[in-house]
Amino acid sequence: MKVLVTGAAGFIGYHTAATLLARGDEVVGIDDLNAYYEVSLKEARLARLREHPGFTFERMDVADAEAVAAMLARHRDVVRIVHLAAQAGVRYSLVNPFSYARANVGGVLALLEAARRLPALEHFVFASSSSVYGLNTTVPFSVGDRTDAPASFYAATKKATEGTAHVYAHLYGVPTSGLRFFTVYGPWGRPDMAAFLFTRKILAGEPIPVFNHGEMRRDFTYIDDIVAGVIGCLDAVPFDAALVPPFRIYNLGNNRTERLLDFIAVLEQALGRKANLDFKPMQPGDIQETYADIRESKRDFGFEPRTTIGEGIPRFVAWYKEFYGV
Repeated sequence: MKVLVTGAAGFIGYHTAATLLARGDEVVGIDDLNAYYEVSLKEARLARLREHPGFTFERMDVADAEAVAAMLARHRDVVRIVHLAAQAGVRYSLVNPFSYARANVGGVLALLEAARRLPALEHFVFASSSSVYGLNTTVPFSVGDRTDAPASFYAATKKATEGTAHVYAHLYGVPTSGLRFFTVYGPWGRPDMAAFLFTRKILAGEPIPVFNHGEMRRDFTYIDDIVAGVIGCLDAVPFDAALVPPFRIYNLGNNRTERLLDFIAVLEQALGRKANLDFKPMQPGDIQETYADIRESKRDFGFEPRTTIGEGIPRFVAWYKEFYGV
């Protein structure tokens, strides 16, 4: 089976593509290798994927509608799509909102407009975010909760991504599933996220920023659990004739919310060093707590995350030390 994975040089995209290749699928990966964070890390992920004979890479901007259409014309036998390419990060959306509109909204539109013409397309799976729950204060977050009060422009673009995908499911019958990810971490992670950022600063003896004076909680979810959910969803093609349009939304989270200070304590233990905590006020666009209700994803494709932060953080630290030669 041929699968298109967008954002293949990214954190979740890399792991998803690698898992698909390992089970024998053919993968077409696209990525623009932008400089939002260090390109060398993206290139290192990509180099590992290129070792697989079933992997094909095409460098392009997913929001370039002409390039995407031409690419899918060359790969008309794509059966399933995992759309993970996006401009990530809540705080950067305060600095450069236009990049989010282009990558997140323009990207899903360009891809869906080309994908709806694929003759064998079975399933379009795309990444959303727990950020869409915005100012909702009821936890755990359920897929049935209202998501009309975003707290950041990043969240607004992810909500727009969901809306755009719903339109294409409604108008053209594209079988579609959206996945709301909850704070993913693990080996080959993103340098702008907590595990990576804190590790780098602790090892350098630099203070780490702790927002809302430490009163933050996150549903930290290990990468292997997330990928199991992505591929489980991808394989659970919407087939129910009563599902009109063929569109579903799921939460993918660890289903346990952790105090940020507890996360830091586990990281300190794994590194064997104490962190210098720099307590700061709440940042614009942030939300205080995330916590996933995963009943639907467990029911429909057996999603059952198993990795605690006590297990996952040491694995990340081991990878970090090996990769950077610490």
